[in-house]
Amino acid sequence: MDLSNLKAPVPNKKNTKRVGRGEGSGRGEQSGRGHNGAKSRSGYSHRAWFEGGQMPLQRRIPKFGFKNRNRVEYRPINVGMISEFIEAGKLSDNITIDELISAGLASKNEMVKLLGRGDLEQKIEIAVHAASKSAAEKIEKAGGTLTIIEN
Repeated sequence: MDLSNLKAPVPNKKNTKRVGRGEGSGRGEQSGRGHNGAKSRSGYSHRAWFEGGQMPLQRRIPKFGFKNRNRVEYRPINVGMISEFIEAGKLSDNITIDELISAGLASKNEMVKLLGRGDLEQKIEIAVHAASKSAAEKIEKAGGTLTIIEN
C-alpha cells in the first residue's frame, strides 16, 4: 500500500448542496433562508452575544461596586503570629522580608502589612512594607523597632 492506492472514504465524496437553483432542487425561492429578516439578507453577521432582541445577559445581571486598578494588595501578618513563630524558633529577633518568606508567612513578590492582633512580649526589630497603628504601638511597647520599607 502506498499513496497512489489511497481512496477517500465514501462520505467525503458527497457534493455540496446547491442553493438557489430552482423550485425542483428543494432549495429554490428563499434558498433555505426562510422569509424576511436579517438572517435572510446577504452580508448578515451577528454578534456572539446577540440574543435576538431579548434583553442581553450583560444588561440583565446587576452590577455592584468598583474595582480600583491602582489598589495595593498587602499580605496581612498579625503580631501574634510573629510571636508564635519566634517561640517556635522559625524566626529570629531581627526580622526582614526574606525571613518572612523563608518562614512561609509571605510569598516572594508580596508586600507585607503588619497588623495588631495578638500579643507580643519579645523585643524585635522588624522591617515590613506597612503596619497598622496598633501593631506599631505593640512593637514599641515591647521595646522593639519597626522599619517601613519603601516600595
